[in-house]
Amino acid sequence: MRFLVLGAAAGGGLPQWNCGCPNCRDARSGKIASASQSSLAVSLDGNAWAVLNASPDIRAQLTACPSMHPRELRDTPIASVLLTNGDIDHIAGLLSLREQTPFTLIATSEILGVLSENRVFDAVSAEMVPRERIMLERAFQLLPGLEAEVFPVPGKVPLFMEGEEVQTDLVGEQTVGVRLSDGDKVAYYIPGCADATDDLLATLADADQIFFDGTLWSDDEMIRSGTGVKTGRRMGHISISGPDGSIARLAGLKANKTFIHINNTNPVWQPDSPERAYVHAHGWTVAADGMEIAT
Repeated sequence: MRFLVLGAAAGGGLPQWNCGCPNCRDARSGKIASASQSSLAVSLDGNAWAVLNASPDIRAQLTACPSMHPRELRDTPIASVLLTNGDIDHIAGLLSLREQTPFTLIATSEILGVLSENRVFDAVSAEMVPRERIMLERAFQLLPGLEAEVFPVPGKVPLFMEGEEVQTDLVGEQTVGVRLSDGDKVAYYIPGCADATDDLLATLADADQIFFDGTLWSDDEMIRSGTGVKTGRRMGHISISGPDGSIARLAGLKANKTFIHINNTNPVWQPDSPERAYVHAHGWTVAADGMEIAT
């Protein structure tokens, strides 16, 4: 399997348009690399690709990656797009893929329901882009020779669907992880996860490669930085650090591990930070736009 990180950042990207935090200032000045909003592509042959989540930045992401360029007058190497939830940073890019070039749009019934309830997504023609409903824990072919399966991970409904009371540990079709296998190696993509439960760790036990939610370094990161009022848990994201964080919880897994979907406030963006050093010391990689990983 060949993976291409189209976008490494969480919603808003790095720099975020309205943010003047240290990381965003450094990204604007070129001191650290910028990053677009989270999306991952996978291929077996380098010709046909599946895109995991359609970032709002997808047009620029595809332009920046020669593997994604049209090979004919009207063409795309994208065979399918698989959605892991209904968040804006994972579905808005579909509107940039509306120009009547076919691919298959794949998601659970609940995630497809988010699209059907918002008429703007009718711009993505169902005739040219059929919507394939998949079931939890039921294998299907994402690409020829590439088996996929989605499974529930703790999460919540999209922000724009929240009511007065928000349950952040829902386990069902609204937030899923993806298992990928070429018959030899196994990879997982989990860009949003509220908690690394024992059930999730058991699921990941056969992983050779994991792309995992790296949104925040600490649960109160946005509160302490003055950029928000919500904790990571309230937003549906586990923290990287701490005894219940992802590094500690996933420590027993032997897979190659990469953080993706990283918020603009996260100190791991800084190459010389102690947080980045800690991540590397524990066997993790921090994703970057354009990064390629073969498994």
